[in-house]
Amino acid sequence: MAAEKAEQALVDRWRDILALHARTQCELDRVLHGHGLCGSDFEVLDVLAEGAAMDGTCTFRVQEISERVHLSQSALSRLIARLERDGLVERAMCPQDRRGVRVALTAQGRALHGEVRPVQRAVLTRMLTDGSAD
Repeated sequence: MAAEKAEQALVDRWRDILALHARTQCELDRVLHGHGLCGSDFEVLDVLAEGAAMDGTCTFRVQEISERVHLSQSALSRLIARLERDGLVERAMCPQDRRGVRVALTAQGRALHGEVRPVQRAVLTRMLTDGSAD
């Protein structure tokens, strides 16, 4: 009986995590839509912006981005192509490995990221602060 209760508590906690993720993702998509982005778009811009802040180069290989965002390789490639069409990122061949592609923020992408970052962080604060998301 105790083992079943512990197992059910674990399952309930997992479902709570999934529900919180879904609610947070929906809210992010809703508020970012007004800026022409969805949550996944912002995540890619944010990864690129954080990389620039850490080492000053602001480029990542697509594989490096895929390790940080939760998208399949093909979905990420389509997303990057869309961001490139919108003028937010640029792609270039990797000089060390001609098969690789590097992605960087454009000036427009940096500006949009700077504008939207506080909005995204406010949603995370509201949704993920203990007691406020329920």
